[in-house]
Amino acid sequence: MTLSIGDTVPDVTLITVRNGAPTPVQSSDVLGSGTVVLFGVPGAFTPACSDQHLPEYVLRADELKEKGVDTIACVAVNDAFVMDAWGRSREVGDKVLMLGDGNGDFAKAVGLTLDGTGFGLGLRSQRYAAVLKDGVVESVWVEEKPTDVTVSSADAVLKSL
Repeated sequence: MTLSIGDTVPDVTLITVRNGAPTPVQSSDVLGSGTVVLFGVPGAFTPACSDQHLPEYVLRADELKEKGVDTIACVAVNDAFVMDAWGRSREVGDKVLMLGDGNGDFAKAVGLTLDGTGFGLGLRSQRYAAVLKDGVVESVWVEEKPTDVTVSSADAVLKSL
């Protein structure tokens, strides 16, 4: 099953870093209240993710908030320490909640896995964006190619709000 309009966000344990320590959080808790823009990326520090996708959400965070977005969250099949280091390197601050899906449980639960074994990356997340309202998918966009940042970009999401 692929994440679709009307679906409820699955309840999966993700890890974020708070006060320097890895902290488990339930996806239903951090993504299930208010208006959330969630974007998934194949991997931290990878070219399109690091040069385009994440920086655009950081740059456009205030505009998204002005449109009623309560939380902007990024999820990747990376551990929480990598997600934290990536966020710090891109000066995310508190603009984007960085969520580690180290085992790919969330990617599997939403049906958006990407087989990167041919590139030595293992199982990853497809590149996508979704707008959630109180934990229910209102809109979702999945890129056709993992290197594309078009339909899942902050600009595209802004235009939809």
